[in-house]
Amino acid sequence: MSVAGSDSTSSATPRSEEFRTVVAAGLPRAIADISGLVRIPSVSWDGFDHSHVQASADRVAELARELGVFESVEVVQLPVSDPDSDALGLPAVVATREAKAGKPTILLYAHHDVQPPGDDAAWDSKPFEPTVRGERLYGRGAADDKAGVALHLAAIRAHLEVLGDPEIGLVLYAEGEEEFGSRSILTFLDHYRETFDADVIVVADSGNWTTEIPAITVGLRGAVAFNLRITTLDHASHSGMFGGPVPDAMLAAIRTLDTLWNPDGSVAVEGLDSREAETPDYDEAQLRLETGLLPEVAPIGRGEIVSRMWNQPAITITGIDAPSVREASNTLVPSVRVRVSARVAPGQRAEDAYAAIMAHLERNAAYGARLEVDGLDLGQPFLVDTSGWAVADAREVLEEAFGAPAVEMGVGGSIPFIAELAERFPRAQILVTGVEDPDSRAHSPNESLHIPSLERAILAEALLLSRLGARTPAS
Repeated sequence: MSVAGSDSTSSATPRSEEFRTVVAAGLPRAIADISGLVRIPSVSWDGFDHSHVQASADRVAELARELGVFESVEVVQLPVSDPDSDALGLPAVVATREAKAGKPTILLYAHHDVQPPGDDAAWDSKPFEPTVRGERLYGRGAADDKAGVALHLAAIRAHLEVLGDPEIGLVLYAEGEEEFGSRSILTFLDHYRETFDADVIVVADSGNWTTEIPAITVGLRGAVAFNLRITTLDHASHSGMFGGPVPDAMLAAIRTLDTLWNPDGSVAVEGLDSREAETPDYDEAQLRLETGLLPEVAPIGRGEIVSRMWNQPAITITGIDAPSVREASNTLVPSVRVRVSARVAPGQRAEDAYAAIMAHLERNAAYGARLEVDGLDLGQPFLVDTSGWAVADAREVLEEAFGAPAVEMGVGGSIPFIAELAERFPRAQILVTGVEDPDSRAHSPNESLHIPSLERAILAEALLLSRLGARTPAS
C-alpha cells in the first residue's frame, strides 16, 4: 500500500528531544549488544567454523525477541541460489510484524557475519574481544556490520519507549553470509517475496562522510571477481637449464596482468565504462590520511579522486597462489593462479564488464599462455532513486541527529543484492545508511566503531520510524 505525506515530515520531528534523551540512555545497551556479537567469531568464509555463524544468528534472534514487538522471529537457512548446488546457505534471522491501520512497512537490513580477522599480530587488541579505546569500540564486525544489527534494534527500542507499540509494519532481516557473496540471498528474496515487499527498505551497511557529517549512500559500484589460472608448461623445469627461452607462468602472469593498467594506474581495459557525476571536495591529503598511503607513494588514476573511487572502474589482484619465498626453488613455475577483483562503475552491467576484462586478458595473454577461469562472482552496481519522500525524510532526520546536513555519497565498495532488491520490489524506496566512517577500517585489522556516531545513527533511525508511523494511507 502506498502512503501519502503528513505534517510529520516538516523539518523537525515531533518529540525529537524525548527521542534524543532515550537514545542517550539506551546507548550502553546498544554497545553491550554489539560487544556480545563481536565476541562470536561469525566468519562466513569457507574453511571457518560455521557453528559460530549459527551462534551469532541465535543471539540476534534472542535480541529481537526481547523487544517484544515482533510477531515472528525465525532463524532460517535456505538453499544457495546456484541451481546446480543443493547446499544450504548460512543462518539468517527474519523477524516480522504486520502493519496496522494501513500504515507503511519498513524492512531493516543488516548482516551478522564478518570477514576473517587476518593476522592477530596486526591488531592492537584481540579481534574478537571488543575493546574501547577513546571514543571507539574495536573488534571484527564492530562496524561492519554488527553495529548495523544493533542500530536497528536500538532504534526500535527507542521508538517503543517514546511512542509505544508502533502501528507500522516491521521486518528485520539479518543476513548471515554477506561477507561471502550472499550465496542464498536470491532464495531469501523469492521465499519472502510478500514479507519483504515493504514501502521503505533501510540497508544499514554503509557509512557516513565523517564522524560529524552524515551521509546517504546513493551510488554503489558493482563487482566482478574470478580466479584466473595462467599456465605455460605442463610440468616444472630447472630454471638454470631452461631459463631464457622458456617463459614460466610467473613471468607470463606478471606481463599479462600488467596490461590491465595504464602507466598512471588507471584501468586500461577497453569496454569498461565510467560515470560522469558531481563529487564533493576531497583532496590528496585526505586520501593519505584515511588510507595510510606512504609519503613516498603516489596515488594512481586520473580525474577527481572521489570520482576514481565512486564512478570509475578499478581492478585489483587480491590473491596469488604460487610458491612461497620459503618454498622457492630454482624452478620454472608451470602454473600460477590469481584472484582478480574488479569494481564496476554505476550504469554498467557486471556481465558486460566481465566480458570486457576477459576479452582484454585473452588478447594480451603473454607468450600465448593458457588462461582458465573459475570462481566467478558478479554483483550489479546501483544508483538510488533520491526523488521519494523517504530520502527526503532521511536527509532531515540525519541532520537533526548529527547537527549537519547529510552528504549524498557514492561508495567504491559493492553491495550487489541492493540491485536485486530494487528489481524484485520496485515500489520500495531504498535507503542505504550505516555507521562506518573513514577510520572504521572495515575488513582490516583494528576495525572500529565511532561510538558517538552510533548514537547519532540510532537517533536518526528512531526519528525515521516515528515519521513513518505518522504517515497516512494514500487515498
